[in-house]
Amino acid sequence: MRKVDPELHAAKREAILDAAADLFGRNGYDATRTADICRAAGMSTGNMFHYFPTKRAVLLAVAERDGQRTAAALAGIAEATDIRAALLDTLEAVCHIAADRTAAGLQLEISAEAQRDPELAELFRTGDRGLRAAFETALAAGIGSGAFDSALDPARTATWLAALVDGVFARVAADPEFDPVRETPTLHHLAAALLPRPGTVGI
Repeated sequence: MRKVDPELHAAKREAILDAAADLFGRNGYDATRTADICRAAGMSTGNMFHYFPTKRAVLLAVAERDGQRTAAALAGIAEATDIRAALLDTLEAVCHIAADRTAAGLQLEISAEAQRDPELAELFRTGDRGLRAAFETALAAGIGSGAFDSALDPARTATWLAALVDGVFARVAADPEFDPVRETPTLHHLAAALLPRPGTVGI
């Protein structure tokens, strides 16, 4: 039996996921055929089945990888020297991601398919819990360091920050003229209202 090169195997697997993510984001999950993914990844259908048995398995892997990348991007916010700036920078990064309409389309496709697929739904919920947990941890750390008002509720505020993130992608899908990068200053103002400095709650 021929020995599998782990690096080559990982590279081909990533190529499949990259191709699928692009196609799902541009054309939608249902409209994308396995043959389309294989063509975009530069391999035969038979070869792809060595990595993923079905198109659904590819979608699950795309969603799992997306969640892992999000978790990695959020890691360390709570340890930032300026937590307020770190949170605003994170929201700004979201705007830049959402400006890529293929990336935005992928997020909405995962969300839509999660309504029909329990396993995908669990991956989707796991990613959402991770996002809110990272925000909550950062907010709690900010309260502890005196960056935010102590009356702030970290869990509820984290949920609203997550809602802002979700809303950026939904708005891109609903409004072709919406430019999330151009609207970043407004997002900063909205987020700043959710992140009151000490002694400003209720003023």
